[in-house]
Amino acid sequence: MSGNRSSVGIPSVDRAVAELCKLPGIGPRMAQRLVYHLLRRDRSEIESLSRALQDLHARIRHCSICGYFSESDPCHICSSDSRDRHVICVVEQPQDVFAIERTNDFHGVYHILGGALSPIDGIGPEEIRIRSLLERLRGDIREVILATNPTLEGDATALYLQNLIRPIGIRVSRIARGLPTGGDLEFADESTLAAALSLRTEM
Repeated sequence: MSGNRSSVGIPSVDRAVAELCKLPGIGPRMAQRLVYHLLRRDRSEIESLSRALQDLHARIRHCSICGYFSESDPCHICSSDSRDRHVICVVEQPQDVFAIERTNDFHGVYHILGGALSPIDGIGPEEIRIRSLLERLRGDIREVILATNPTLEGDATALYLQNLIRPIGIRVSRIARGLPTGGDLEFADESTLAAALSLRTEM
């Protein structure tokens, strides 16, 4: 990192900063703050963090059913007797499961695509986990909830899946989009407000 503004001239510190900068959302300044924070901690804490990070690759795998992160196969969601296996929520990435689980409102199971359709990036149906989803639909499935992101790619993926699943005779739904709880109309962008109007429900 010699000659770089983020270099502090201490090779071990510069290496740590460079590695942290590879993480999403962390720039050189934030990486330096994290490194200096770690340097103030006890050696035992640093070793504990190092072991935890090493365990991620040693122990974490993808569930062979839904694609979620797990230390066992199947994952704790797919193997739970309390989940409704007749309802599958389709998401793009494992972190989307975290978000939905935090609501405590969904009690079905998941299917993680591992991305969204994006022809411009060379991501077609074969590059994400669509085939394994269709295989799961051979079972007793009542509904598929499409919870892909509200982006061009996410919407295109949802439409593609809808056209594949509807002919099978399974109910297909899409998560609604609209105004966030506690938000003011004046601060809502046009597309969010339009979605809130078009997806309105009867009271």
